[in-house]
Amino acid sequence: MKFQPRASHFIDGEYVEDTNGAAIEVIYPATGEVIARLHSATPAIVEQALNSAKNAQAAWAALSGTERGRILRRASDIMRERNYDLSVLETHDTGKPIQETTVADATSGADALEYFGGLAASLTGEHIPLGGGDFVYTIREALGVCVGIGAWNYPTQIACWKGAPALACGNTMVFKPSETTPLSALKVAEILVEAGVPKGVYNVIQGYGDVGASLVSDPRVAKVSLTGSVPTGRKVYAAAADGMKHVTMELGGKSPMIVFDDADIENAVSGAILGNFYSSGQVCSNGTRVFVQKGIKEAFLKRLSERLAHAKIGDPMDEDVSFGPMVSENQMNIALGYIEKGKAEGARLVYGGERIERDGYFVQPTVFADVTDNMTIAREEIFGPVMSVLDFETEEEVMARANDTEFGLAAGVFTNDLTRAHRIVAGFEAGTCYINTYNLAPVEAPFGGSKMSGVGRENSKLAINHFSEMKTVYISMNDVEAPY
Repeated sequence: MKFQPRASHFIDGEYVEDTNGAAIEVIYPATGEVIARLHSATPAIVEQALNSAKNAQAAWAALSGTERGRILRRASDIMRERNYDLSVLETHDTGKPIQETTVADATSGADALEYFGGLAASLTGEHIPLGGGDFVYTIREALGVCVGIGAWNYPTQIACWKGAPALACGNTMVFKPSETTPLSALKVAEILVEAGVPKGVYNVIQGYGDVGASLVSDPRVAKVSLTGSVPTGRKVYAAAADGMKHVTMELGGKSPMIVFDDADIENAVSGAILGNFYSSGQVCSNGTRVFVQKGIKEAFLKRLSERLAHAKIGDPMDEDVSFGPMVSENQMNIALGYIEKGKAEGARLVYGGERIERDGYFVQPTVFADVTDNMTIAREEIFGPVMSVLDFETEEEVMARANDTEFGLAAGVFTNDLTRAHRIVAGFEAGTCYINTYNLAPVEAPFGGSKMSGVGRENSKLAINHFSEMKTVYISMNDVEAPY
């Protein structure tokens, strides 16, 4: 098997195997063929990984931020040098086109390593003067052992988005990728060790939900960072709360994208394509409820259909292909089920709507119009290439409808009225908002949601606060007075 790793797990700087764990078959979504077989972590593997991370943490934290940062930046350089090979692996792990993975996956992971490597030396406390000469100083400290639990849509990126700030702050990590896409994180661990990260600082173990649950509930773990669905987030958050662990939850959404009649239609259609069909629709922040003002609705739909006809669907290793398969047969069937619900509930099918008859898990990019707020496809996260287009007339109306959801990950607006654009984003109940663009996620900017879409933020300086804590030290320069 071409993509078979040396072993299933990477612990204490080395590949480790335990074939007693449940089998994990890695399937190439473009063909349905098995390209690797791994094993889920046994309790012995979990124990080994946590002990390794625990034992390595104090020495890693004792290094200066400059030293830690230098290693992370070196890892970033290695990742960029190997971008194509890592992208090939990512394409086979996820099914995403090589055209996409070469610019959006390992490169994003490298950005995170570079950014947080650069920040590591700047992580300091502050001096707080008090009256009478007394003062306080603060010390930023690592949390300890962090657990990262990844999703299957961006396995390389997520392994770095969680690992880079954790390691920059002096923590160690045990990372569990999704069992659907287990290969890429192993390469991240390899690169980190090659760059100089000490053994045990970044460990990867495979597994199903039971492995994640055992990590989250372990008393050695100080922090849990999850990227996943809302139902999974609820369970992980509750388990982490039981141990008073720090948490970051980056969960799902049903995000609104509002297109006003004064918007540039080409830009709005581009935003809708990026917010619904990039990665075959498998992006948590996707703007899958596209509210289009009635005056331009038909023009918008016409241009959208014209441009979707130019999507090149096929072998994701073909550099001309721009739309690939879904990640798994199960995820494909979920999307097809929602498409049938859209048809049954009376939405107008404008484009697509069928499985593509070829090997692999391909679904046509699908657009429904005349969608109403109470339809299933407008309420539930599909995580597939299914766009719902809804009509609206007034700003007040569309804002109330856009916010009428339990989710709050992202939201976007397309308009040439700058005042209205800022007014709209101020009114959005969402953590990540866009004006005249969609689905950008630079490492310099915070990313995350509100309401049921998550807790905390990934990326930017804010992530440092989620992977460290402040110790406060009071110093008296005067005698101590007591009442007796």
